[in-house]
Amino acid sequence: ACFSCASGENGGRIYGIQGINGSGKTMLMRVICGLVLPTMGTVSIDGEIIGKGISFPRSIGLLLENPIFIDEFTGAKNLSLLCDIKRLVSQAQIGDTLRRVGLNPSDKRPFRKYSLGMKQRLGIAAAIVESPDLILLDEPFNALDESGIKEIRDLLRELRQKGKLIVLTCHDRQQMESLADEIIAMREGRIVNVDKNCHEEV
Repeated sequence: ACFSCASGENGGRIYGIQGINGSGKTMLMRVICGLVLPTMGTVSIDGEIIGKGISFPRSIGLLLENPIFIDEFTGAKNLSLLCDIKRLVSQAQIGDTLRRVGLNPSDKRPFRKYSLGMKQRLGIAAAIVESPDLILLDEPFNALDESGIKEIRDLLRELRQKGKLIVLTCHDRQQMESLADEIIAMREGRIVNVDKNCHEEV
């Protein structure tokens, strides 16, 4: 597979990966982000081969399967701890990111009391908070209600306009067609088709 996008003023791109359970969607995500090395082929990002030149992409945000955070901490505290690793963003930016995904930065509830939808939103916030160039989202609409889906869909379109390369999986074909510039079909660990998609926004 080849994922590429223009940057800056020309905008980014959204790639959608579709396939039945066990088709290899999540494994492809793991390979792209460097968690698993491919048995064949290579992953090259900005000219650097993952697993050879570098272990992981230099600028990446990831939502993979079920988001896991510290149960006793609030969403804001969890996100703040994550951002302490690289120290790239301010507390104000953390609060803004939480609001962008539909969470209240002042919410005092611990993560263990979050609904599934709130946990999903926090996982998306963690993936985008440092404004990475590459964003991988595994089933980002899981556990979201209709209004939440629209919020995140609009957010992804905004990120594309800002030049981000987004790769996502989604079992809902209609959602995929409303977002993705290209839709990649997988079966038994292989890419079997790539559709250039003229997405109709919903």
